[in-house]
Amino acid sequence: MLGRTYESQQCSVARTLELVGERWTLLIIRDAFLGVRRFGDFADRLGIARNVLQDRLERLVEAGILTKAPYQERPLRHEYRLTEMGRDLWPSIVALLQFGDKHLAPTAGPPMLLLHKDCGGELDDRRFCKACGEAVELKDVQATPGPGGARIPVPAAVA
Repeated sequence: MLGRTYESQQCSVARTLELVGERWTLLIIRDAFLGVRRFGDFADRLGIARNVLQDRLERLVEAGILTKAPYQERPLRHEYRLTEMGRDLWPSIVALLQFGDKHLAPTAGPPMLLLHKDCGGELDDRRFCKACGEAVELKDVQATPGPGGARIPVPAAVA
């Protein structure tokens, strides 16, 4: 049985799990991709205890997945944005979303759809547009509520 850390594992999956393998962490990253940036917005969307959220955000900043930047002087308030390292997690988040849509979605359908901004087509399992066949990158995606009814932040632009 694996312990709480994976330091003895000589494996890139285990090292990645050290950073993002806790459920709140993955949900914070998911919301960051959906454009959530402020502490209060993360707290409201996730229903997470503020101390747990603060801890996870600090770890993500420390790891280089998020960056913290002030958006208000008085009182001092910060927002959190994905770094290049954080944006590199996008294929993993999409894969988890698509797995959930395929195997665990409610009977109404997927809660959220990722659509190609250029033509409105859905992404396939290799992140190509089903409608036009183009390879779809993070910047080319629009998240919209699906038939299963996800709550998408406004604006619903992917970060």
